[in-house]
Amino acid sequence: MSIIDYYFWINSDWAYLGADRLEAIAVRCNATIRYKPVDLLDVYARTGGIPLGQRAPERRAYREAELKRWMQRLNMPLNITPRYMCPNGDLASRFTIAADQLGLNVAALYKAILEAEWCKEQDISDAKVLLAVAATLDLPGDRIMQGALADEINALYRQYTDEAVAQGVFGSPTYVFNGELFWGQDRLEFLEVAVAAAPSPVRSLCQS
Repeated sequence: MSIIDYYFWINSDWAYLGADRLEAIAVRCNATIRYKPVDLLDVYARTGGIPLGQRAPERRAYREAELKRWMQRLNMPLNITPRYMCPNGDLASRFTIAADQLGLNVAALYKAILEAEWCKEQDISDAKVLLAVAATLDLPGDRIMQGALADEINALYRQYTDEAVAQGVFGSPTYVFNGELFWGQDRLEFLEVAVAAAPSPVRSLCQS
């Protein structure tokens, strides 16, 4: 089975826009996704990235224009400047990792966390918000939170971040397949081509 390493920031609007399409690719190509939330500000610090608030007005304006284009194309509305925009994502990232380690539906959880920030005006750095998100999915929020606060989960979060930098990741979302990077949800078509073309006994299951 093909494996896609998925590095993303829990505050990434672009990750939100690409979430459903990534899952669809995995289904079509019988691939497994390994979900790896990262500390993107740390990644930026080590790879020359610039946080959104520090970018030139021209770059911020273009980001908004591109978001509007993709929102229309995908029919996925979001608030480009939400009330709680890009808060500290450490707890939410660890919460996502803890759920994954428990074998829970991490795909639904991380997308719901992103939706809480970008569509529902909620502060995802607040533990109460994360517990409420888990409750809407019938997930055991208290158990997940207990894991999120454990040293082992924090160590895994740091490991994912270090691993991302080592793989050449510099932005979110980034998909890595067979050592090849695909940065941005607008590269998902290229990712699917690569997964479909990879030698595999189940290659015939990939459908266009």
